[in-house]
Amino acid sequence: MKYLSTRDKSVRIGAAEAVKMGLSRDGGLLTPEAIPQIDEDFLKGLVGARYQERAAKVMGLYLTDYTEEELLAFAENAYGPEKFDTAAVAPVREVDKSTYCLELWHGPTSAFKDMALQMLPQLLSAALGKTGEDKTVCILVATSGDTGKAAMEGFADVPQTKIMVFYPKNGVSAVQEAQMVTQEGANVGVCAVVGNFDDAQSGVKRIFSDVEIRRTLLERGYILSSANSINWGRILPQVVYYISAYCDLLRGGAITMGEKVNFCVPTGNFGDILAAYYAKRMGLPVGKLICASNRNDVLTDFLRTGVYDRNRTFHTTMSPSMDILVSSNLERLLFDLSGENDTEVKGYMEKLGKEGRYEVSGAIKEALREQYWGGFCDEAGTAATIAEYQQKYGYLIDTHTAVAANVMEQYRHATGDKTLTVFVSTASPYKFCNHVLSAIGETPRGDGVELLDQLHEVSGVTVPRRLAALKGKVRRFDLTAEKTEMEQVVLDFLR
Repeated sequence: MKYLSTRDKSVRIGAAEAVKMGLSRDGGLLTPEAIPQIDEDFLKGLVGARYQERAAKVMGLYLTDYTEEELLAFAENAYGPEKFDTAAVAPVREVDKSTYCLELWHGPTSAFKDMALQMLPQLLSAALGKTGEDKTVCILVATSGDTGKAAMEGFADVPQTKIMVFYPKNGVSAVQEAQMVTQEGANVGVCAVVGNFDDAQSGVKRIFSDVEIRRTLLERGYILSSANSINWGRILPQVVYYISAYCDLLRGGAITMGEKVNFCVPTGNFGDILAAYYAKRMGLPVGKLICASNRNDVLTDFLRTGVYDRNRTFHTTMSPSMDILVSSNLERLLFDLSGENDTEVKGYMEKLGKEGRYEVSGAIKEALREQYWGGFCDEAGTAATIAEYQQKYGYLIDTHTAVAANVMEQYRHATGDKTLTVFVSTASPYKFCNHVLSAIGETPRGDGVELLDQLHEVSGVTVPRRLAALKGKVRRFDLTAEKTEMEQVVLDFLR
């Protein structure tokens, strides 16, 4: 399997090289040349399998540079009991007979990013050997809250790697920040950026495309890669859990083989819901993909109008991992829907860079209407949904999960669609204690890790052990930089 750049199809590289590179040097996203197809027999073979076995089988369809034995070993390491607090890894929880929740936060950082970022370091380490790379890889990460900690957790002290994480100052929750600034590992670095996530993400992309910086780092013995979802090694492990969820619904008798299921996904950078789209393109029986945004509703408007316009007010919300106005992974979707027209996609991205907006073709608009439904949920709706799920179902959910649950009901009300729907839970409620406590009628006694105990007292839900361990941890990192200083931060880190 070869991988192409969304902005230049003449770029054709192997799977290991794509994982190592992260982002194509022309600024495009590396994307598989074809989407492997699965059938009922393939799904039947996974129904009785463990999550690790499912992961190896699905990923093996794309990563032809790796053996299935390698991938199974990686999956055993990534999703084993020392990392995840449930043998199911990504359990599907019944809410009612037509509604299920896919819980993706049972890993070491209590967020869905663990599903990919426990796997990516192993893929990358193997890729270095497969491509004969002798230089140290520096992983650059922009995070809106969860990716940074999950990436550092995965890459901490991994040989031949270093990792630098940039997060928006005052733009993540207190628990998310505590997780990042106390991270252990001799090869990790953390920096707050004065600005929002889009500023951090733009800075990382700018560094990747800066020929002079890359040359300087090469002379120092470093190459750059990414752990953001611009790296195909991040997207592929996410495809697995949609296929796994379908198999779990089959195993539990909630659906019959071939019956369609809707997925509702809270998303900002479009990576999580893009993975669901790839699963559908592979042949998974999926009906509608429901894209749930918070008050930063740029994706909602795009899916409804075909116009992507980032020229709008940026809102800091209680679901900070979705506080994004430039959704990078949309580029991969446009590449697929345009028939892999790299010239067309490059044109859209150039317009976005110069004017902050673009409008897609009529054909893409029609394809978007067929595949997706977009909606957003404001702050009041998010809080009300947390309270509703606690009172009605005894189910404590976080702010991002609440956005998905709310938009799912908007979709049902607007369309009358009775299809069984799975909404995606991307984080433990304990990562956003203050907002969850307020939503269920409690007054937070503080604003940080001290709230873990309070939320446990009122909910009875067990605190994830690694979040509980944050109490009393010493802060290791206190660096803050302007967005124009990110290049220098990286150069100083890699001296």
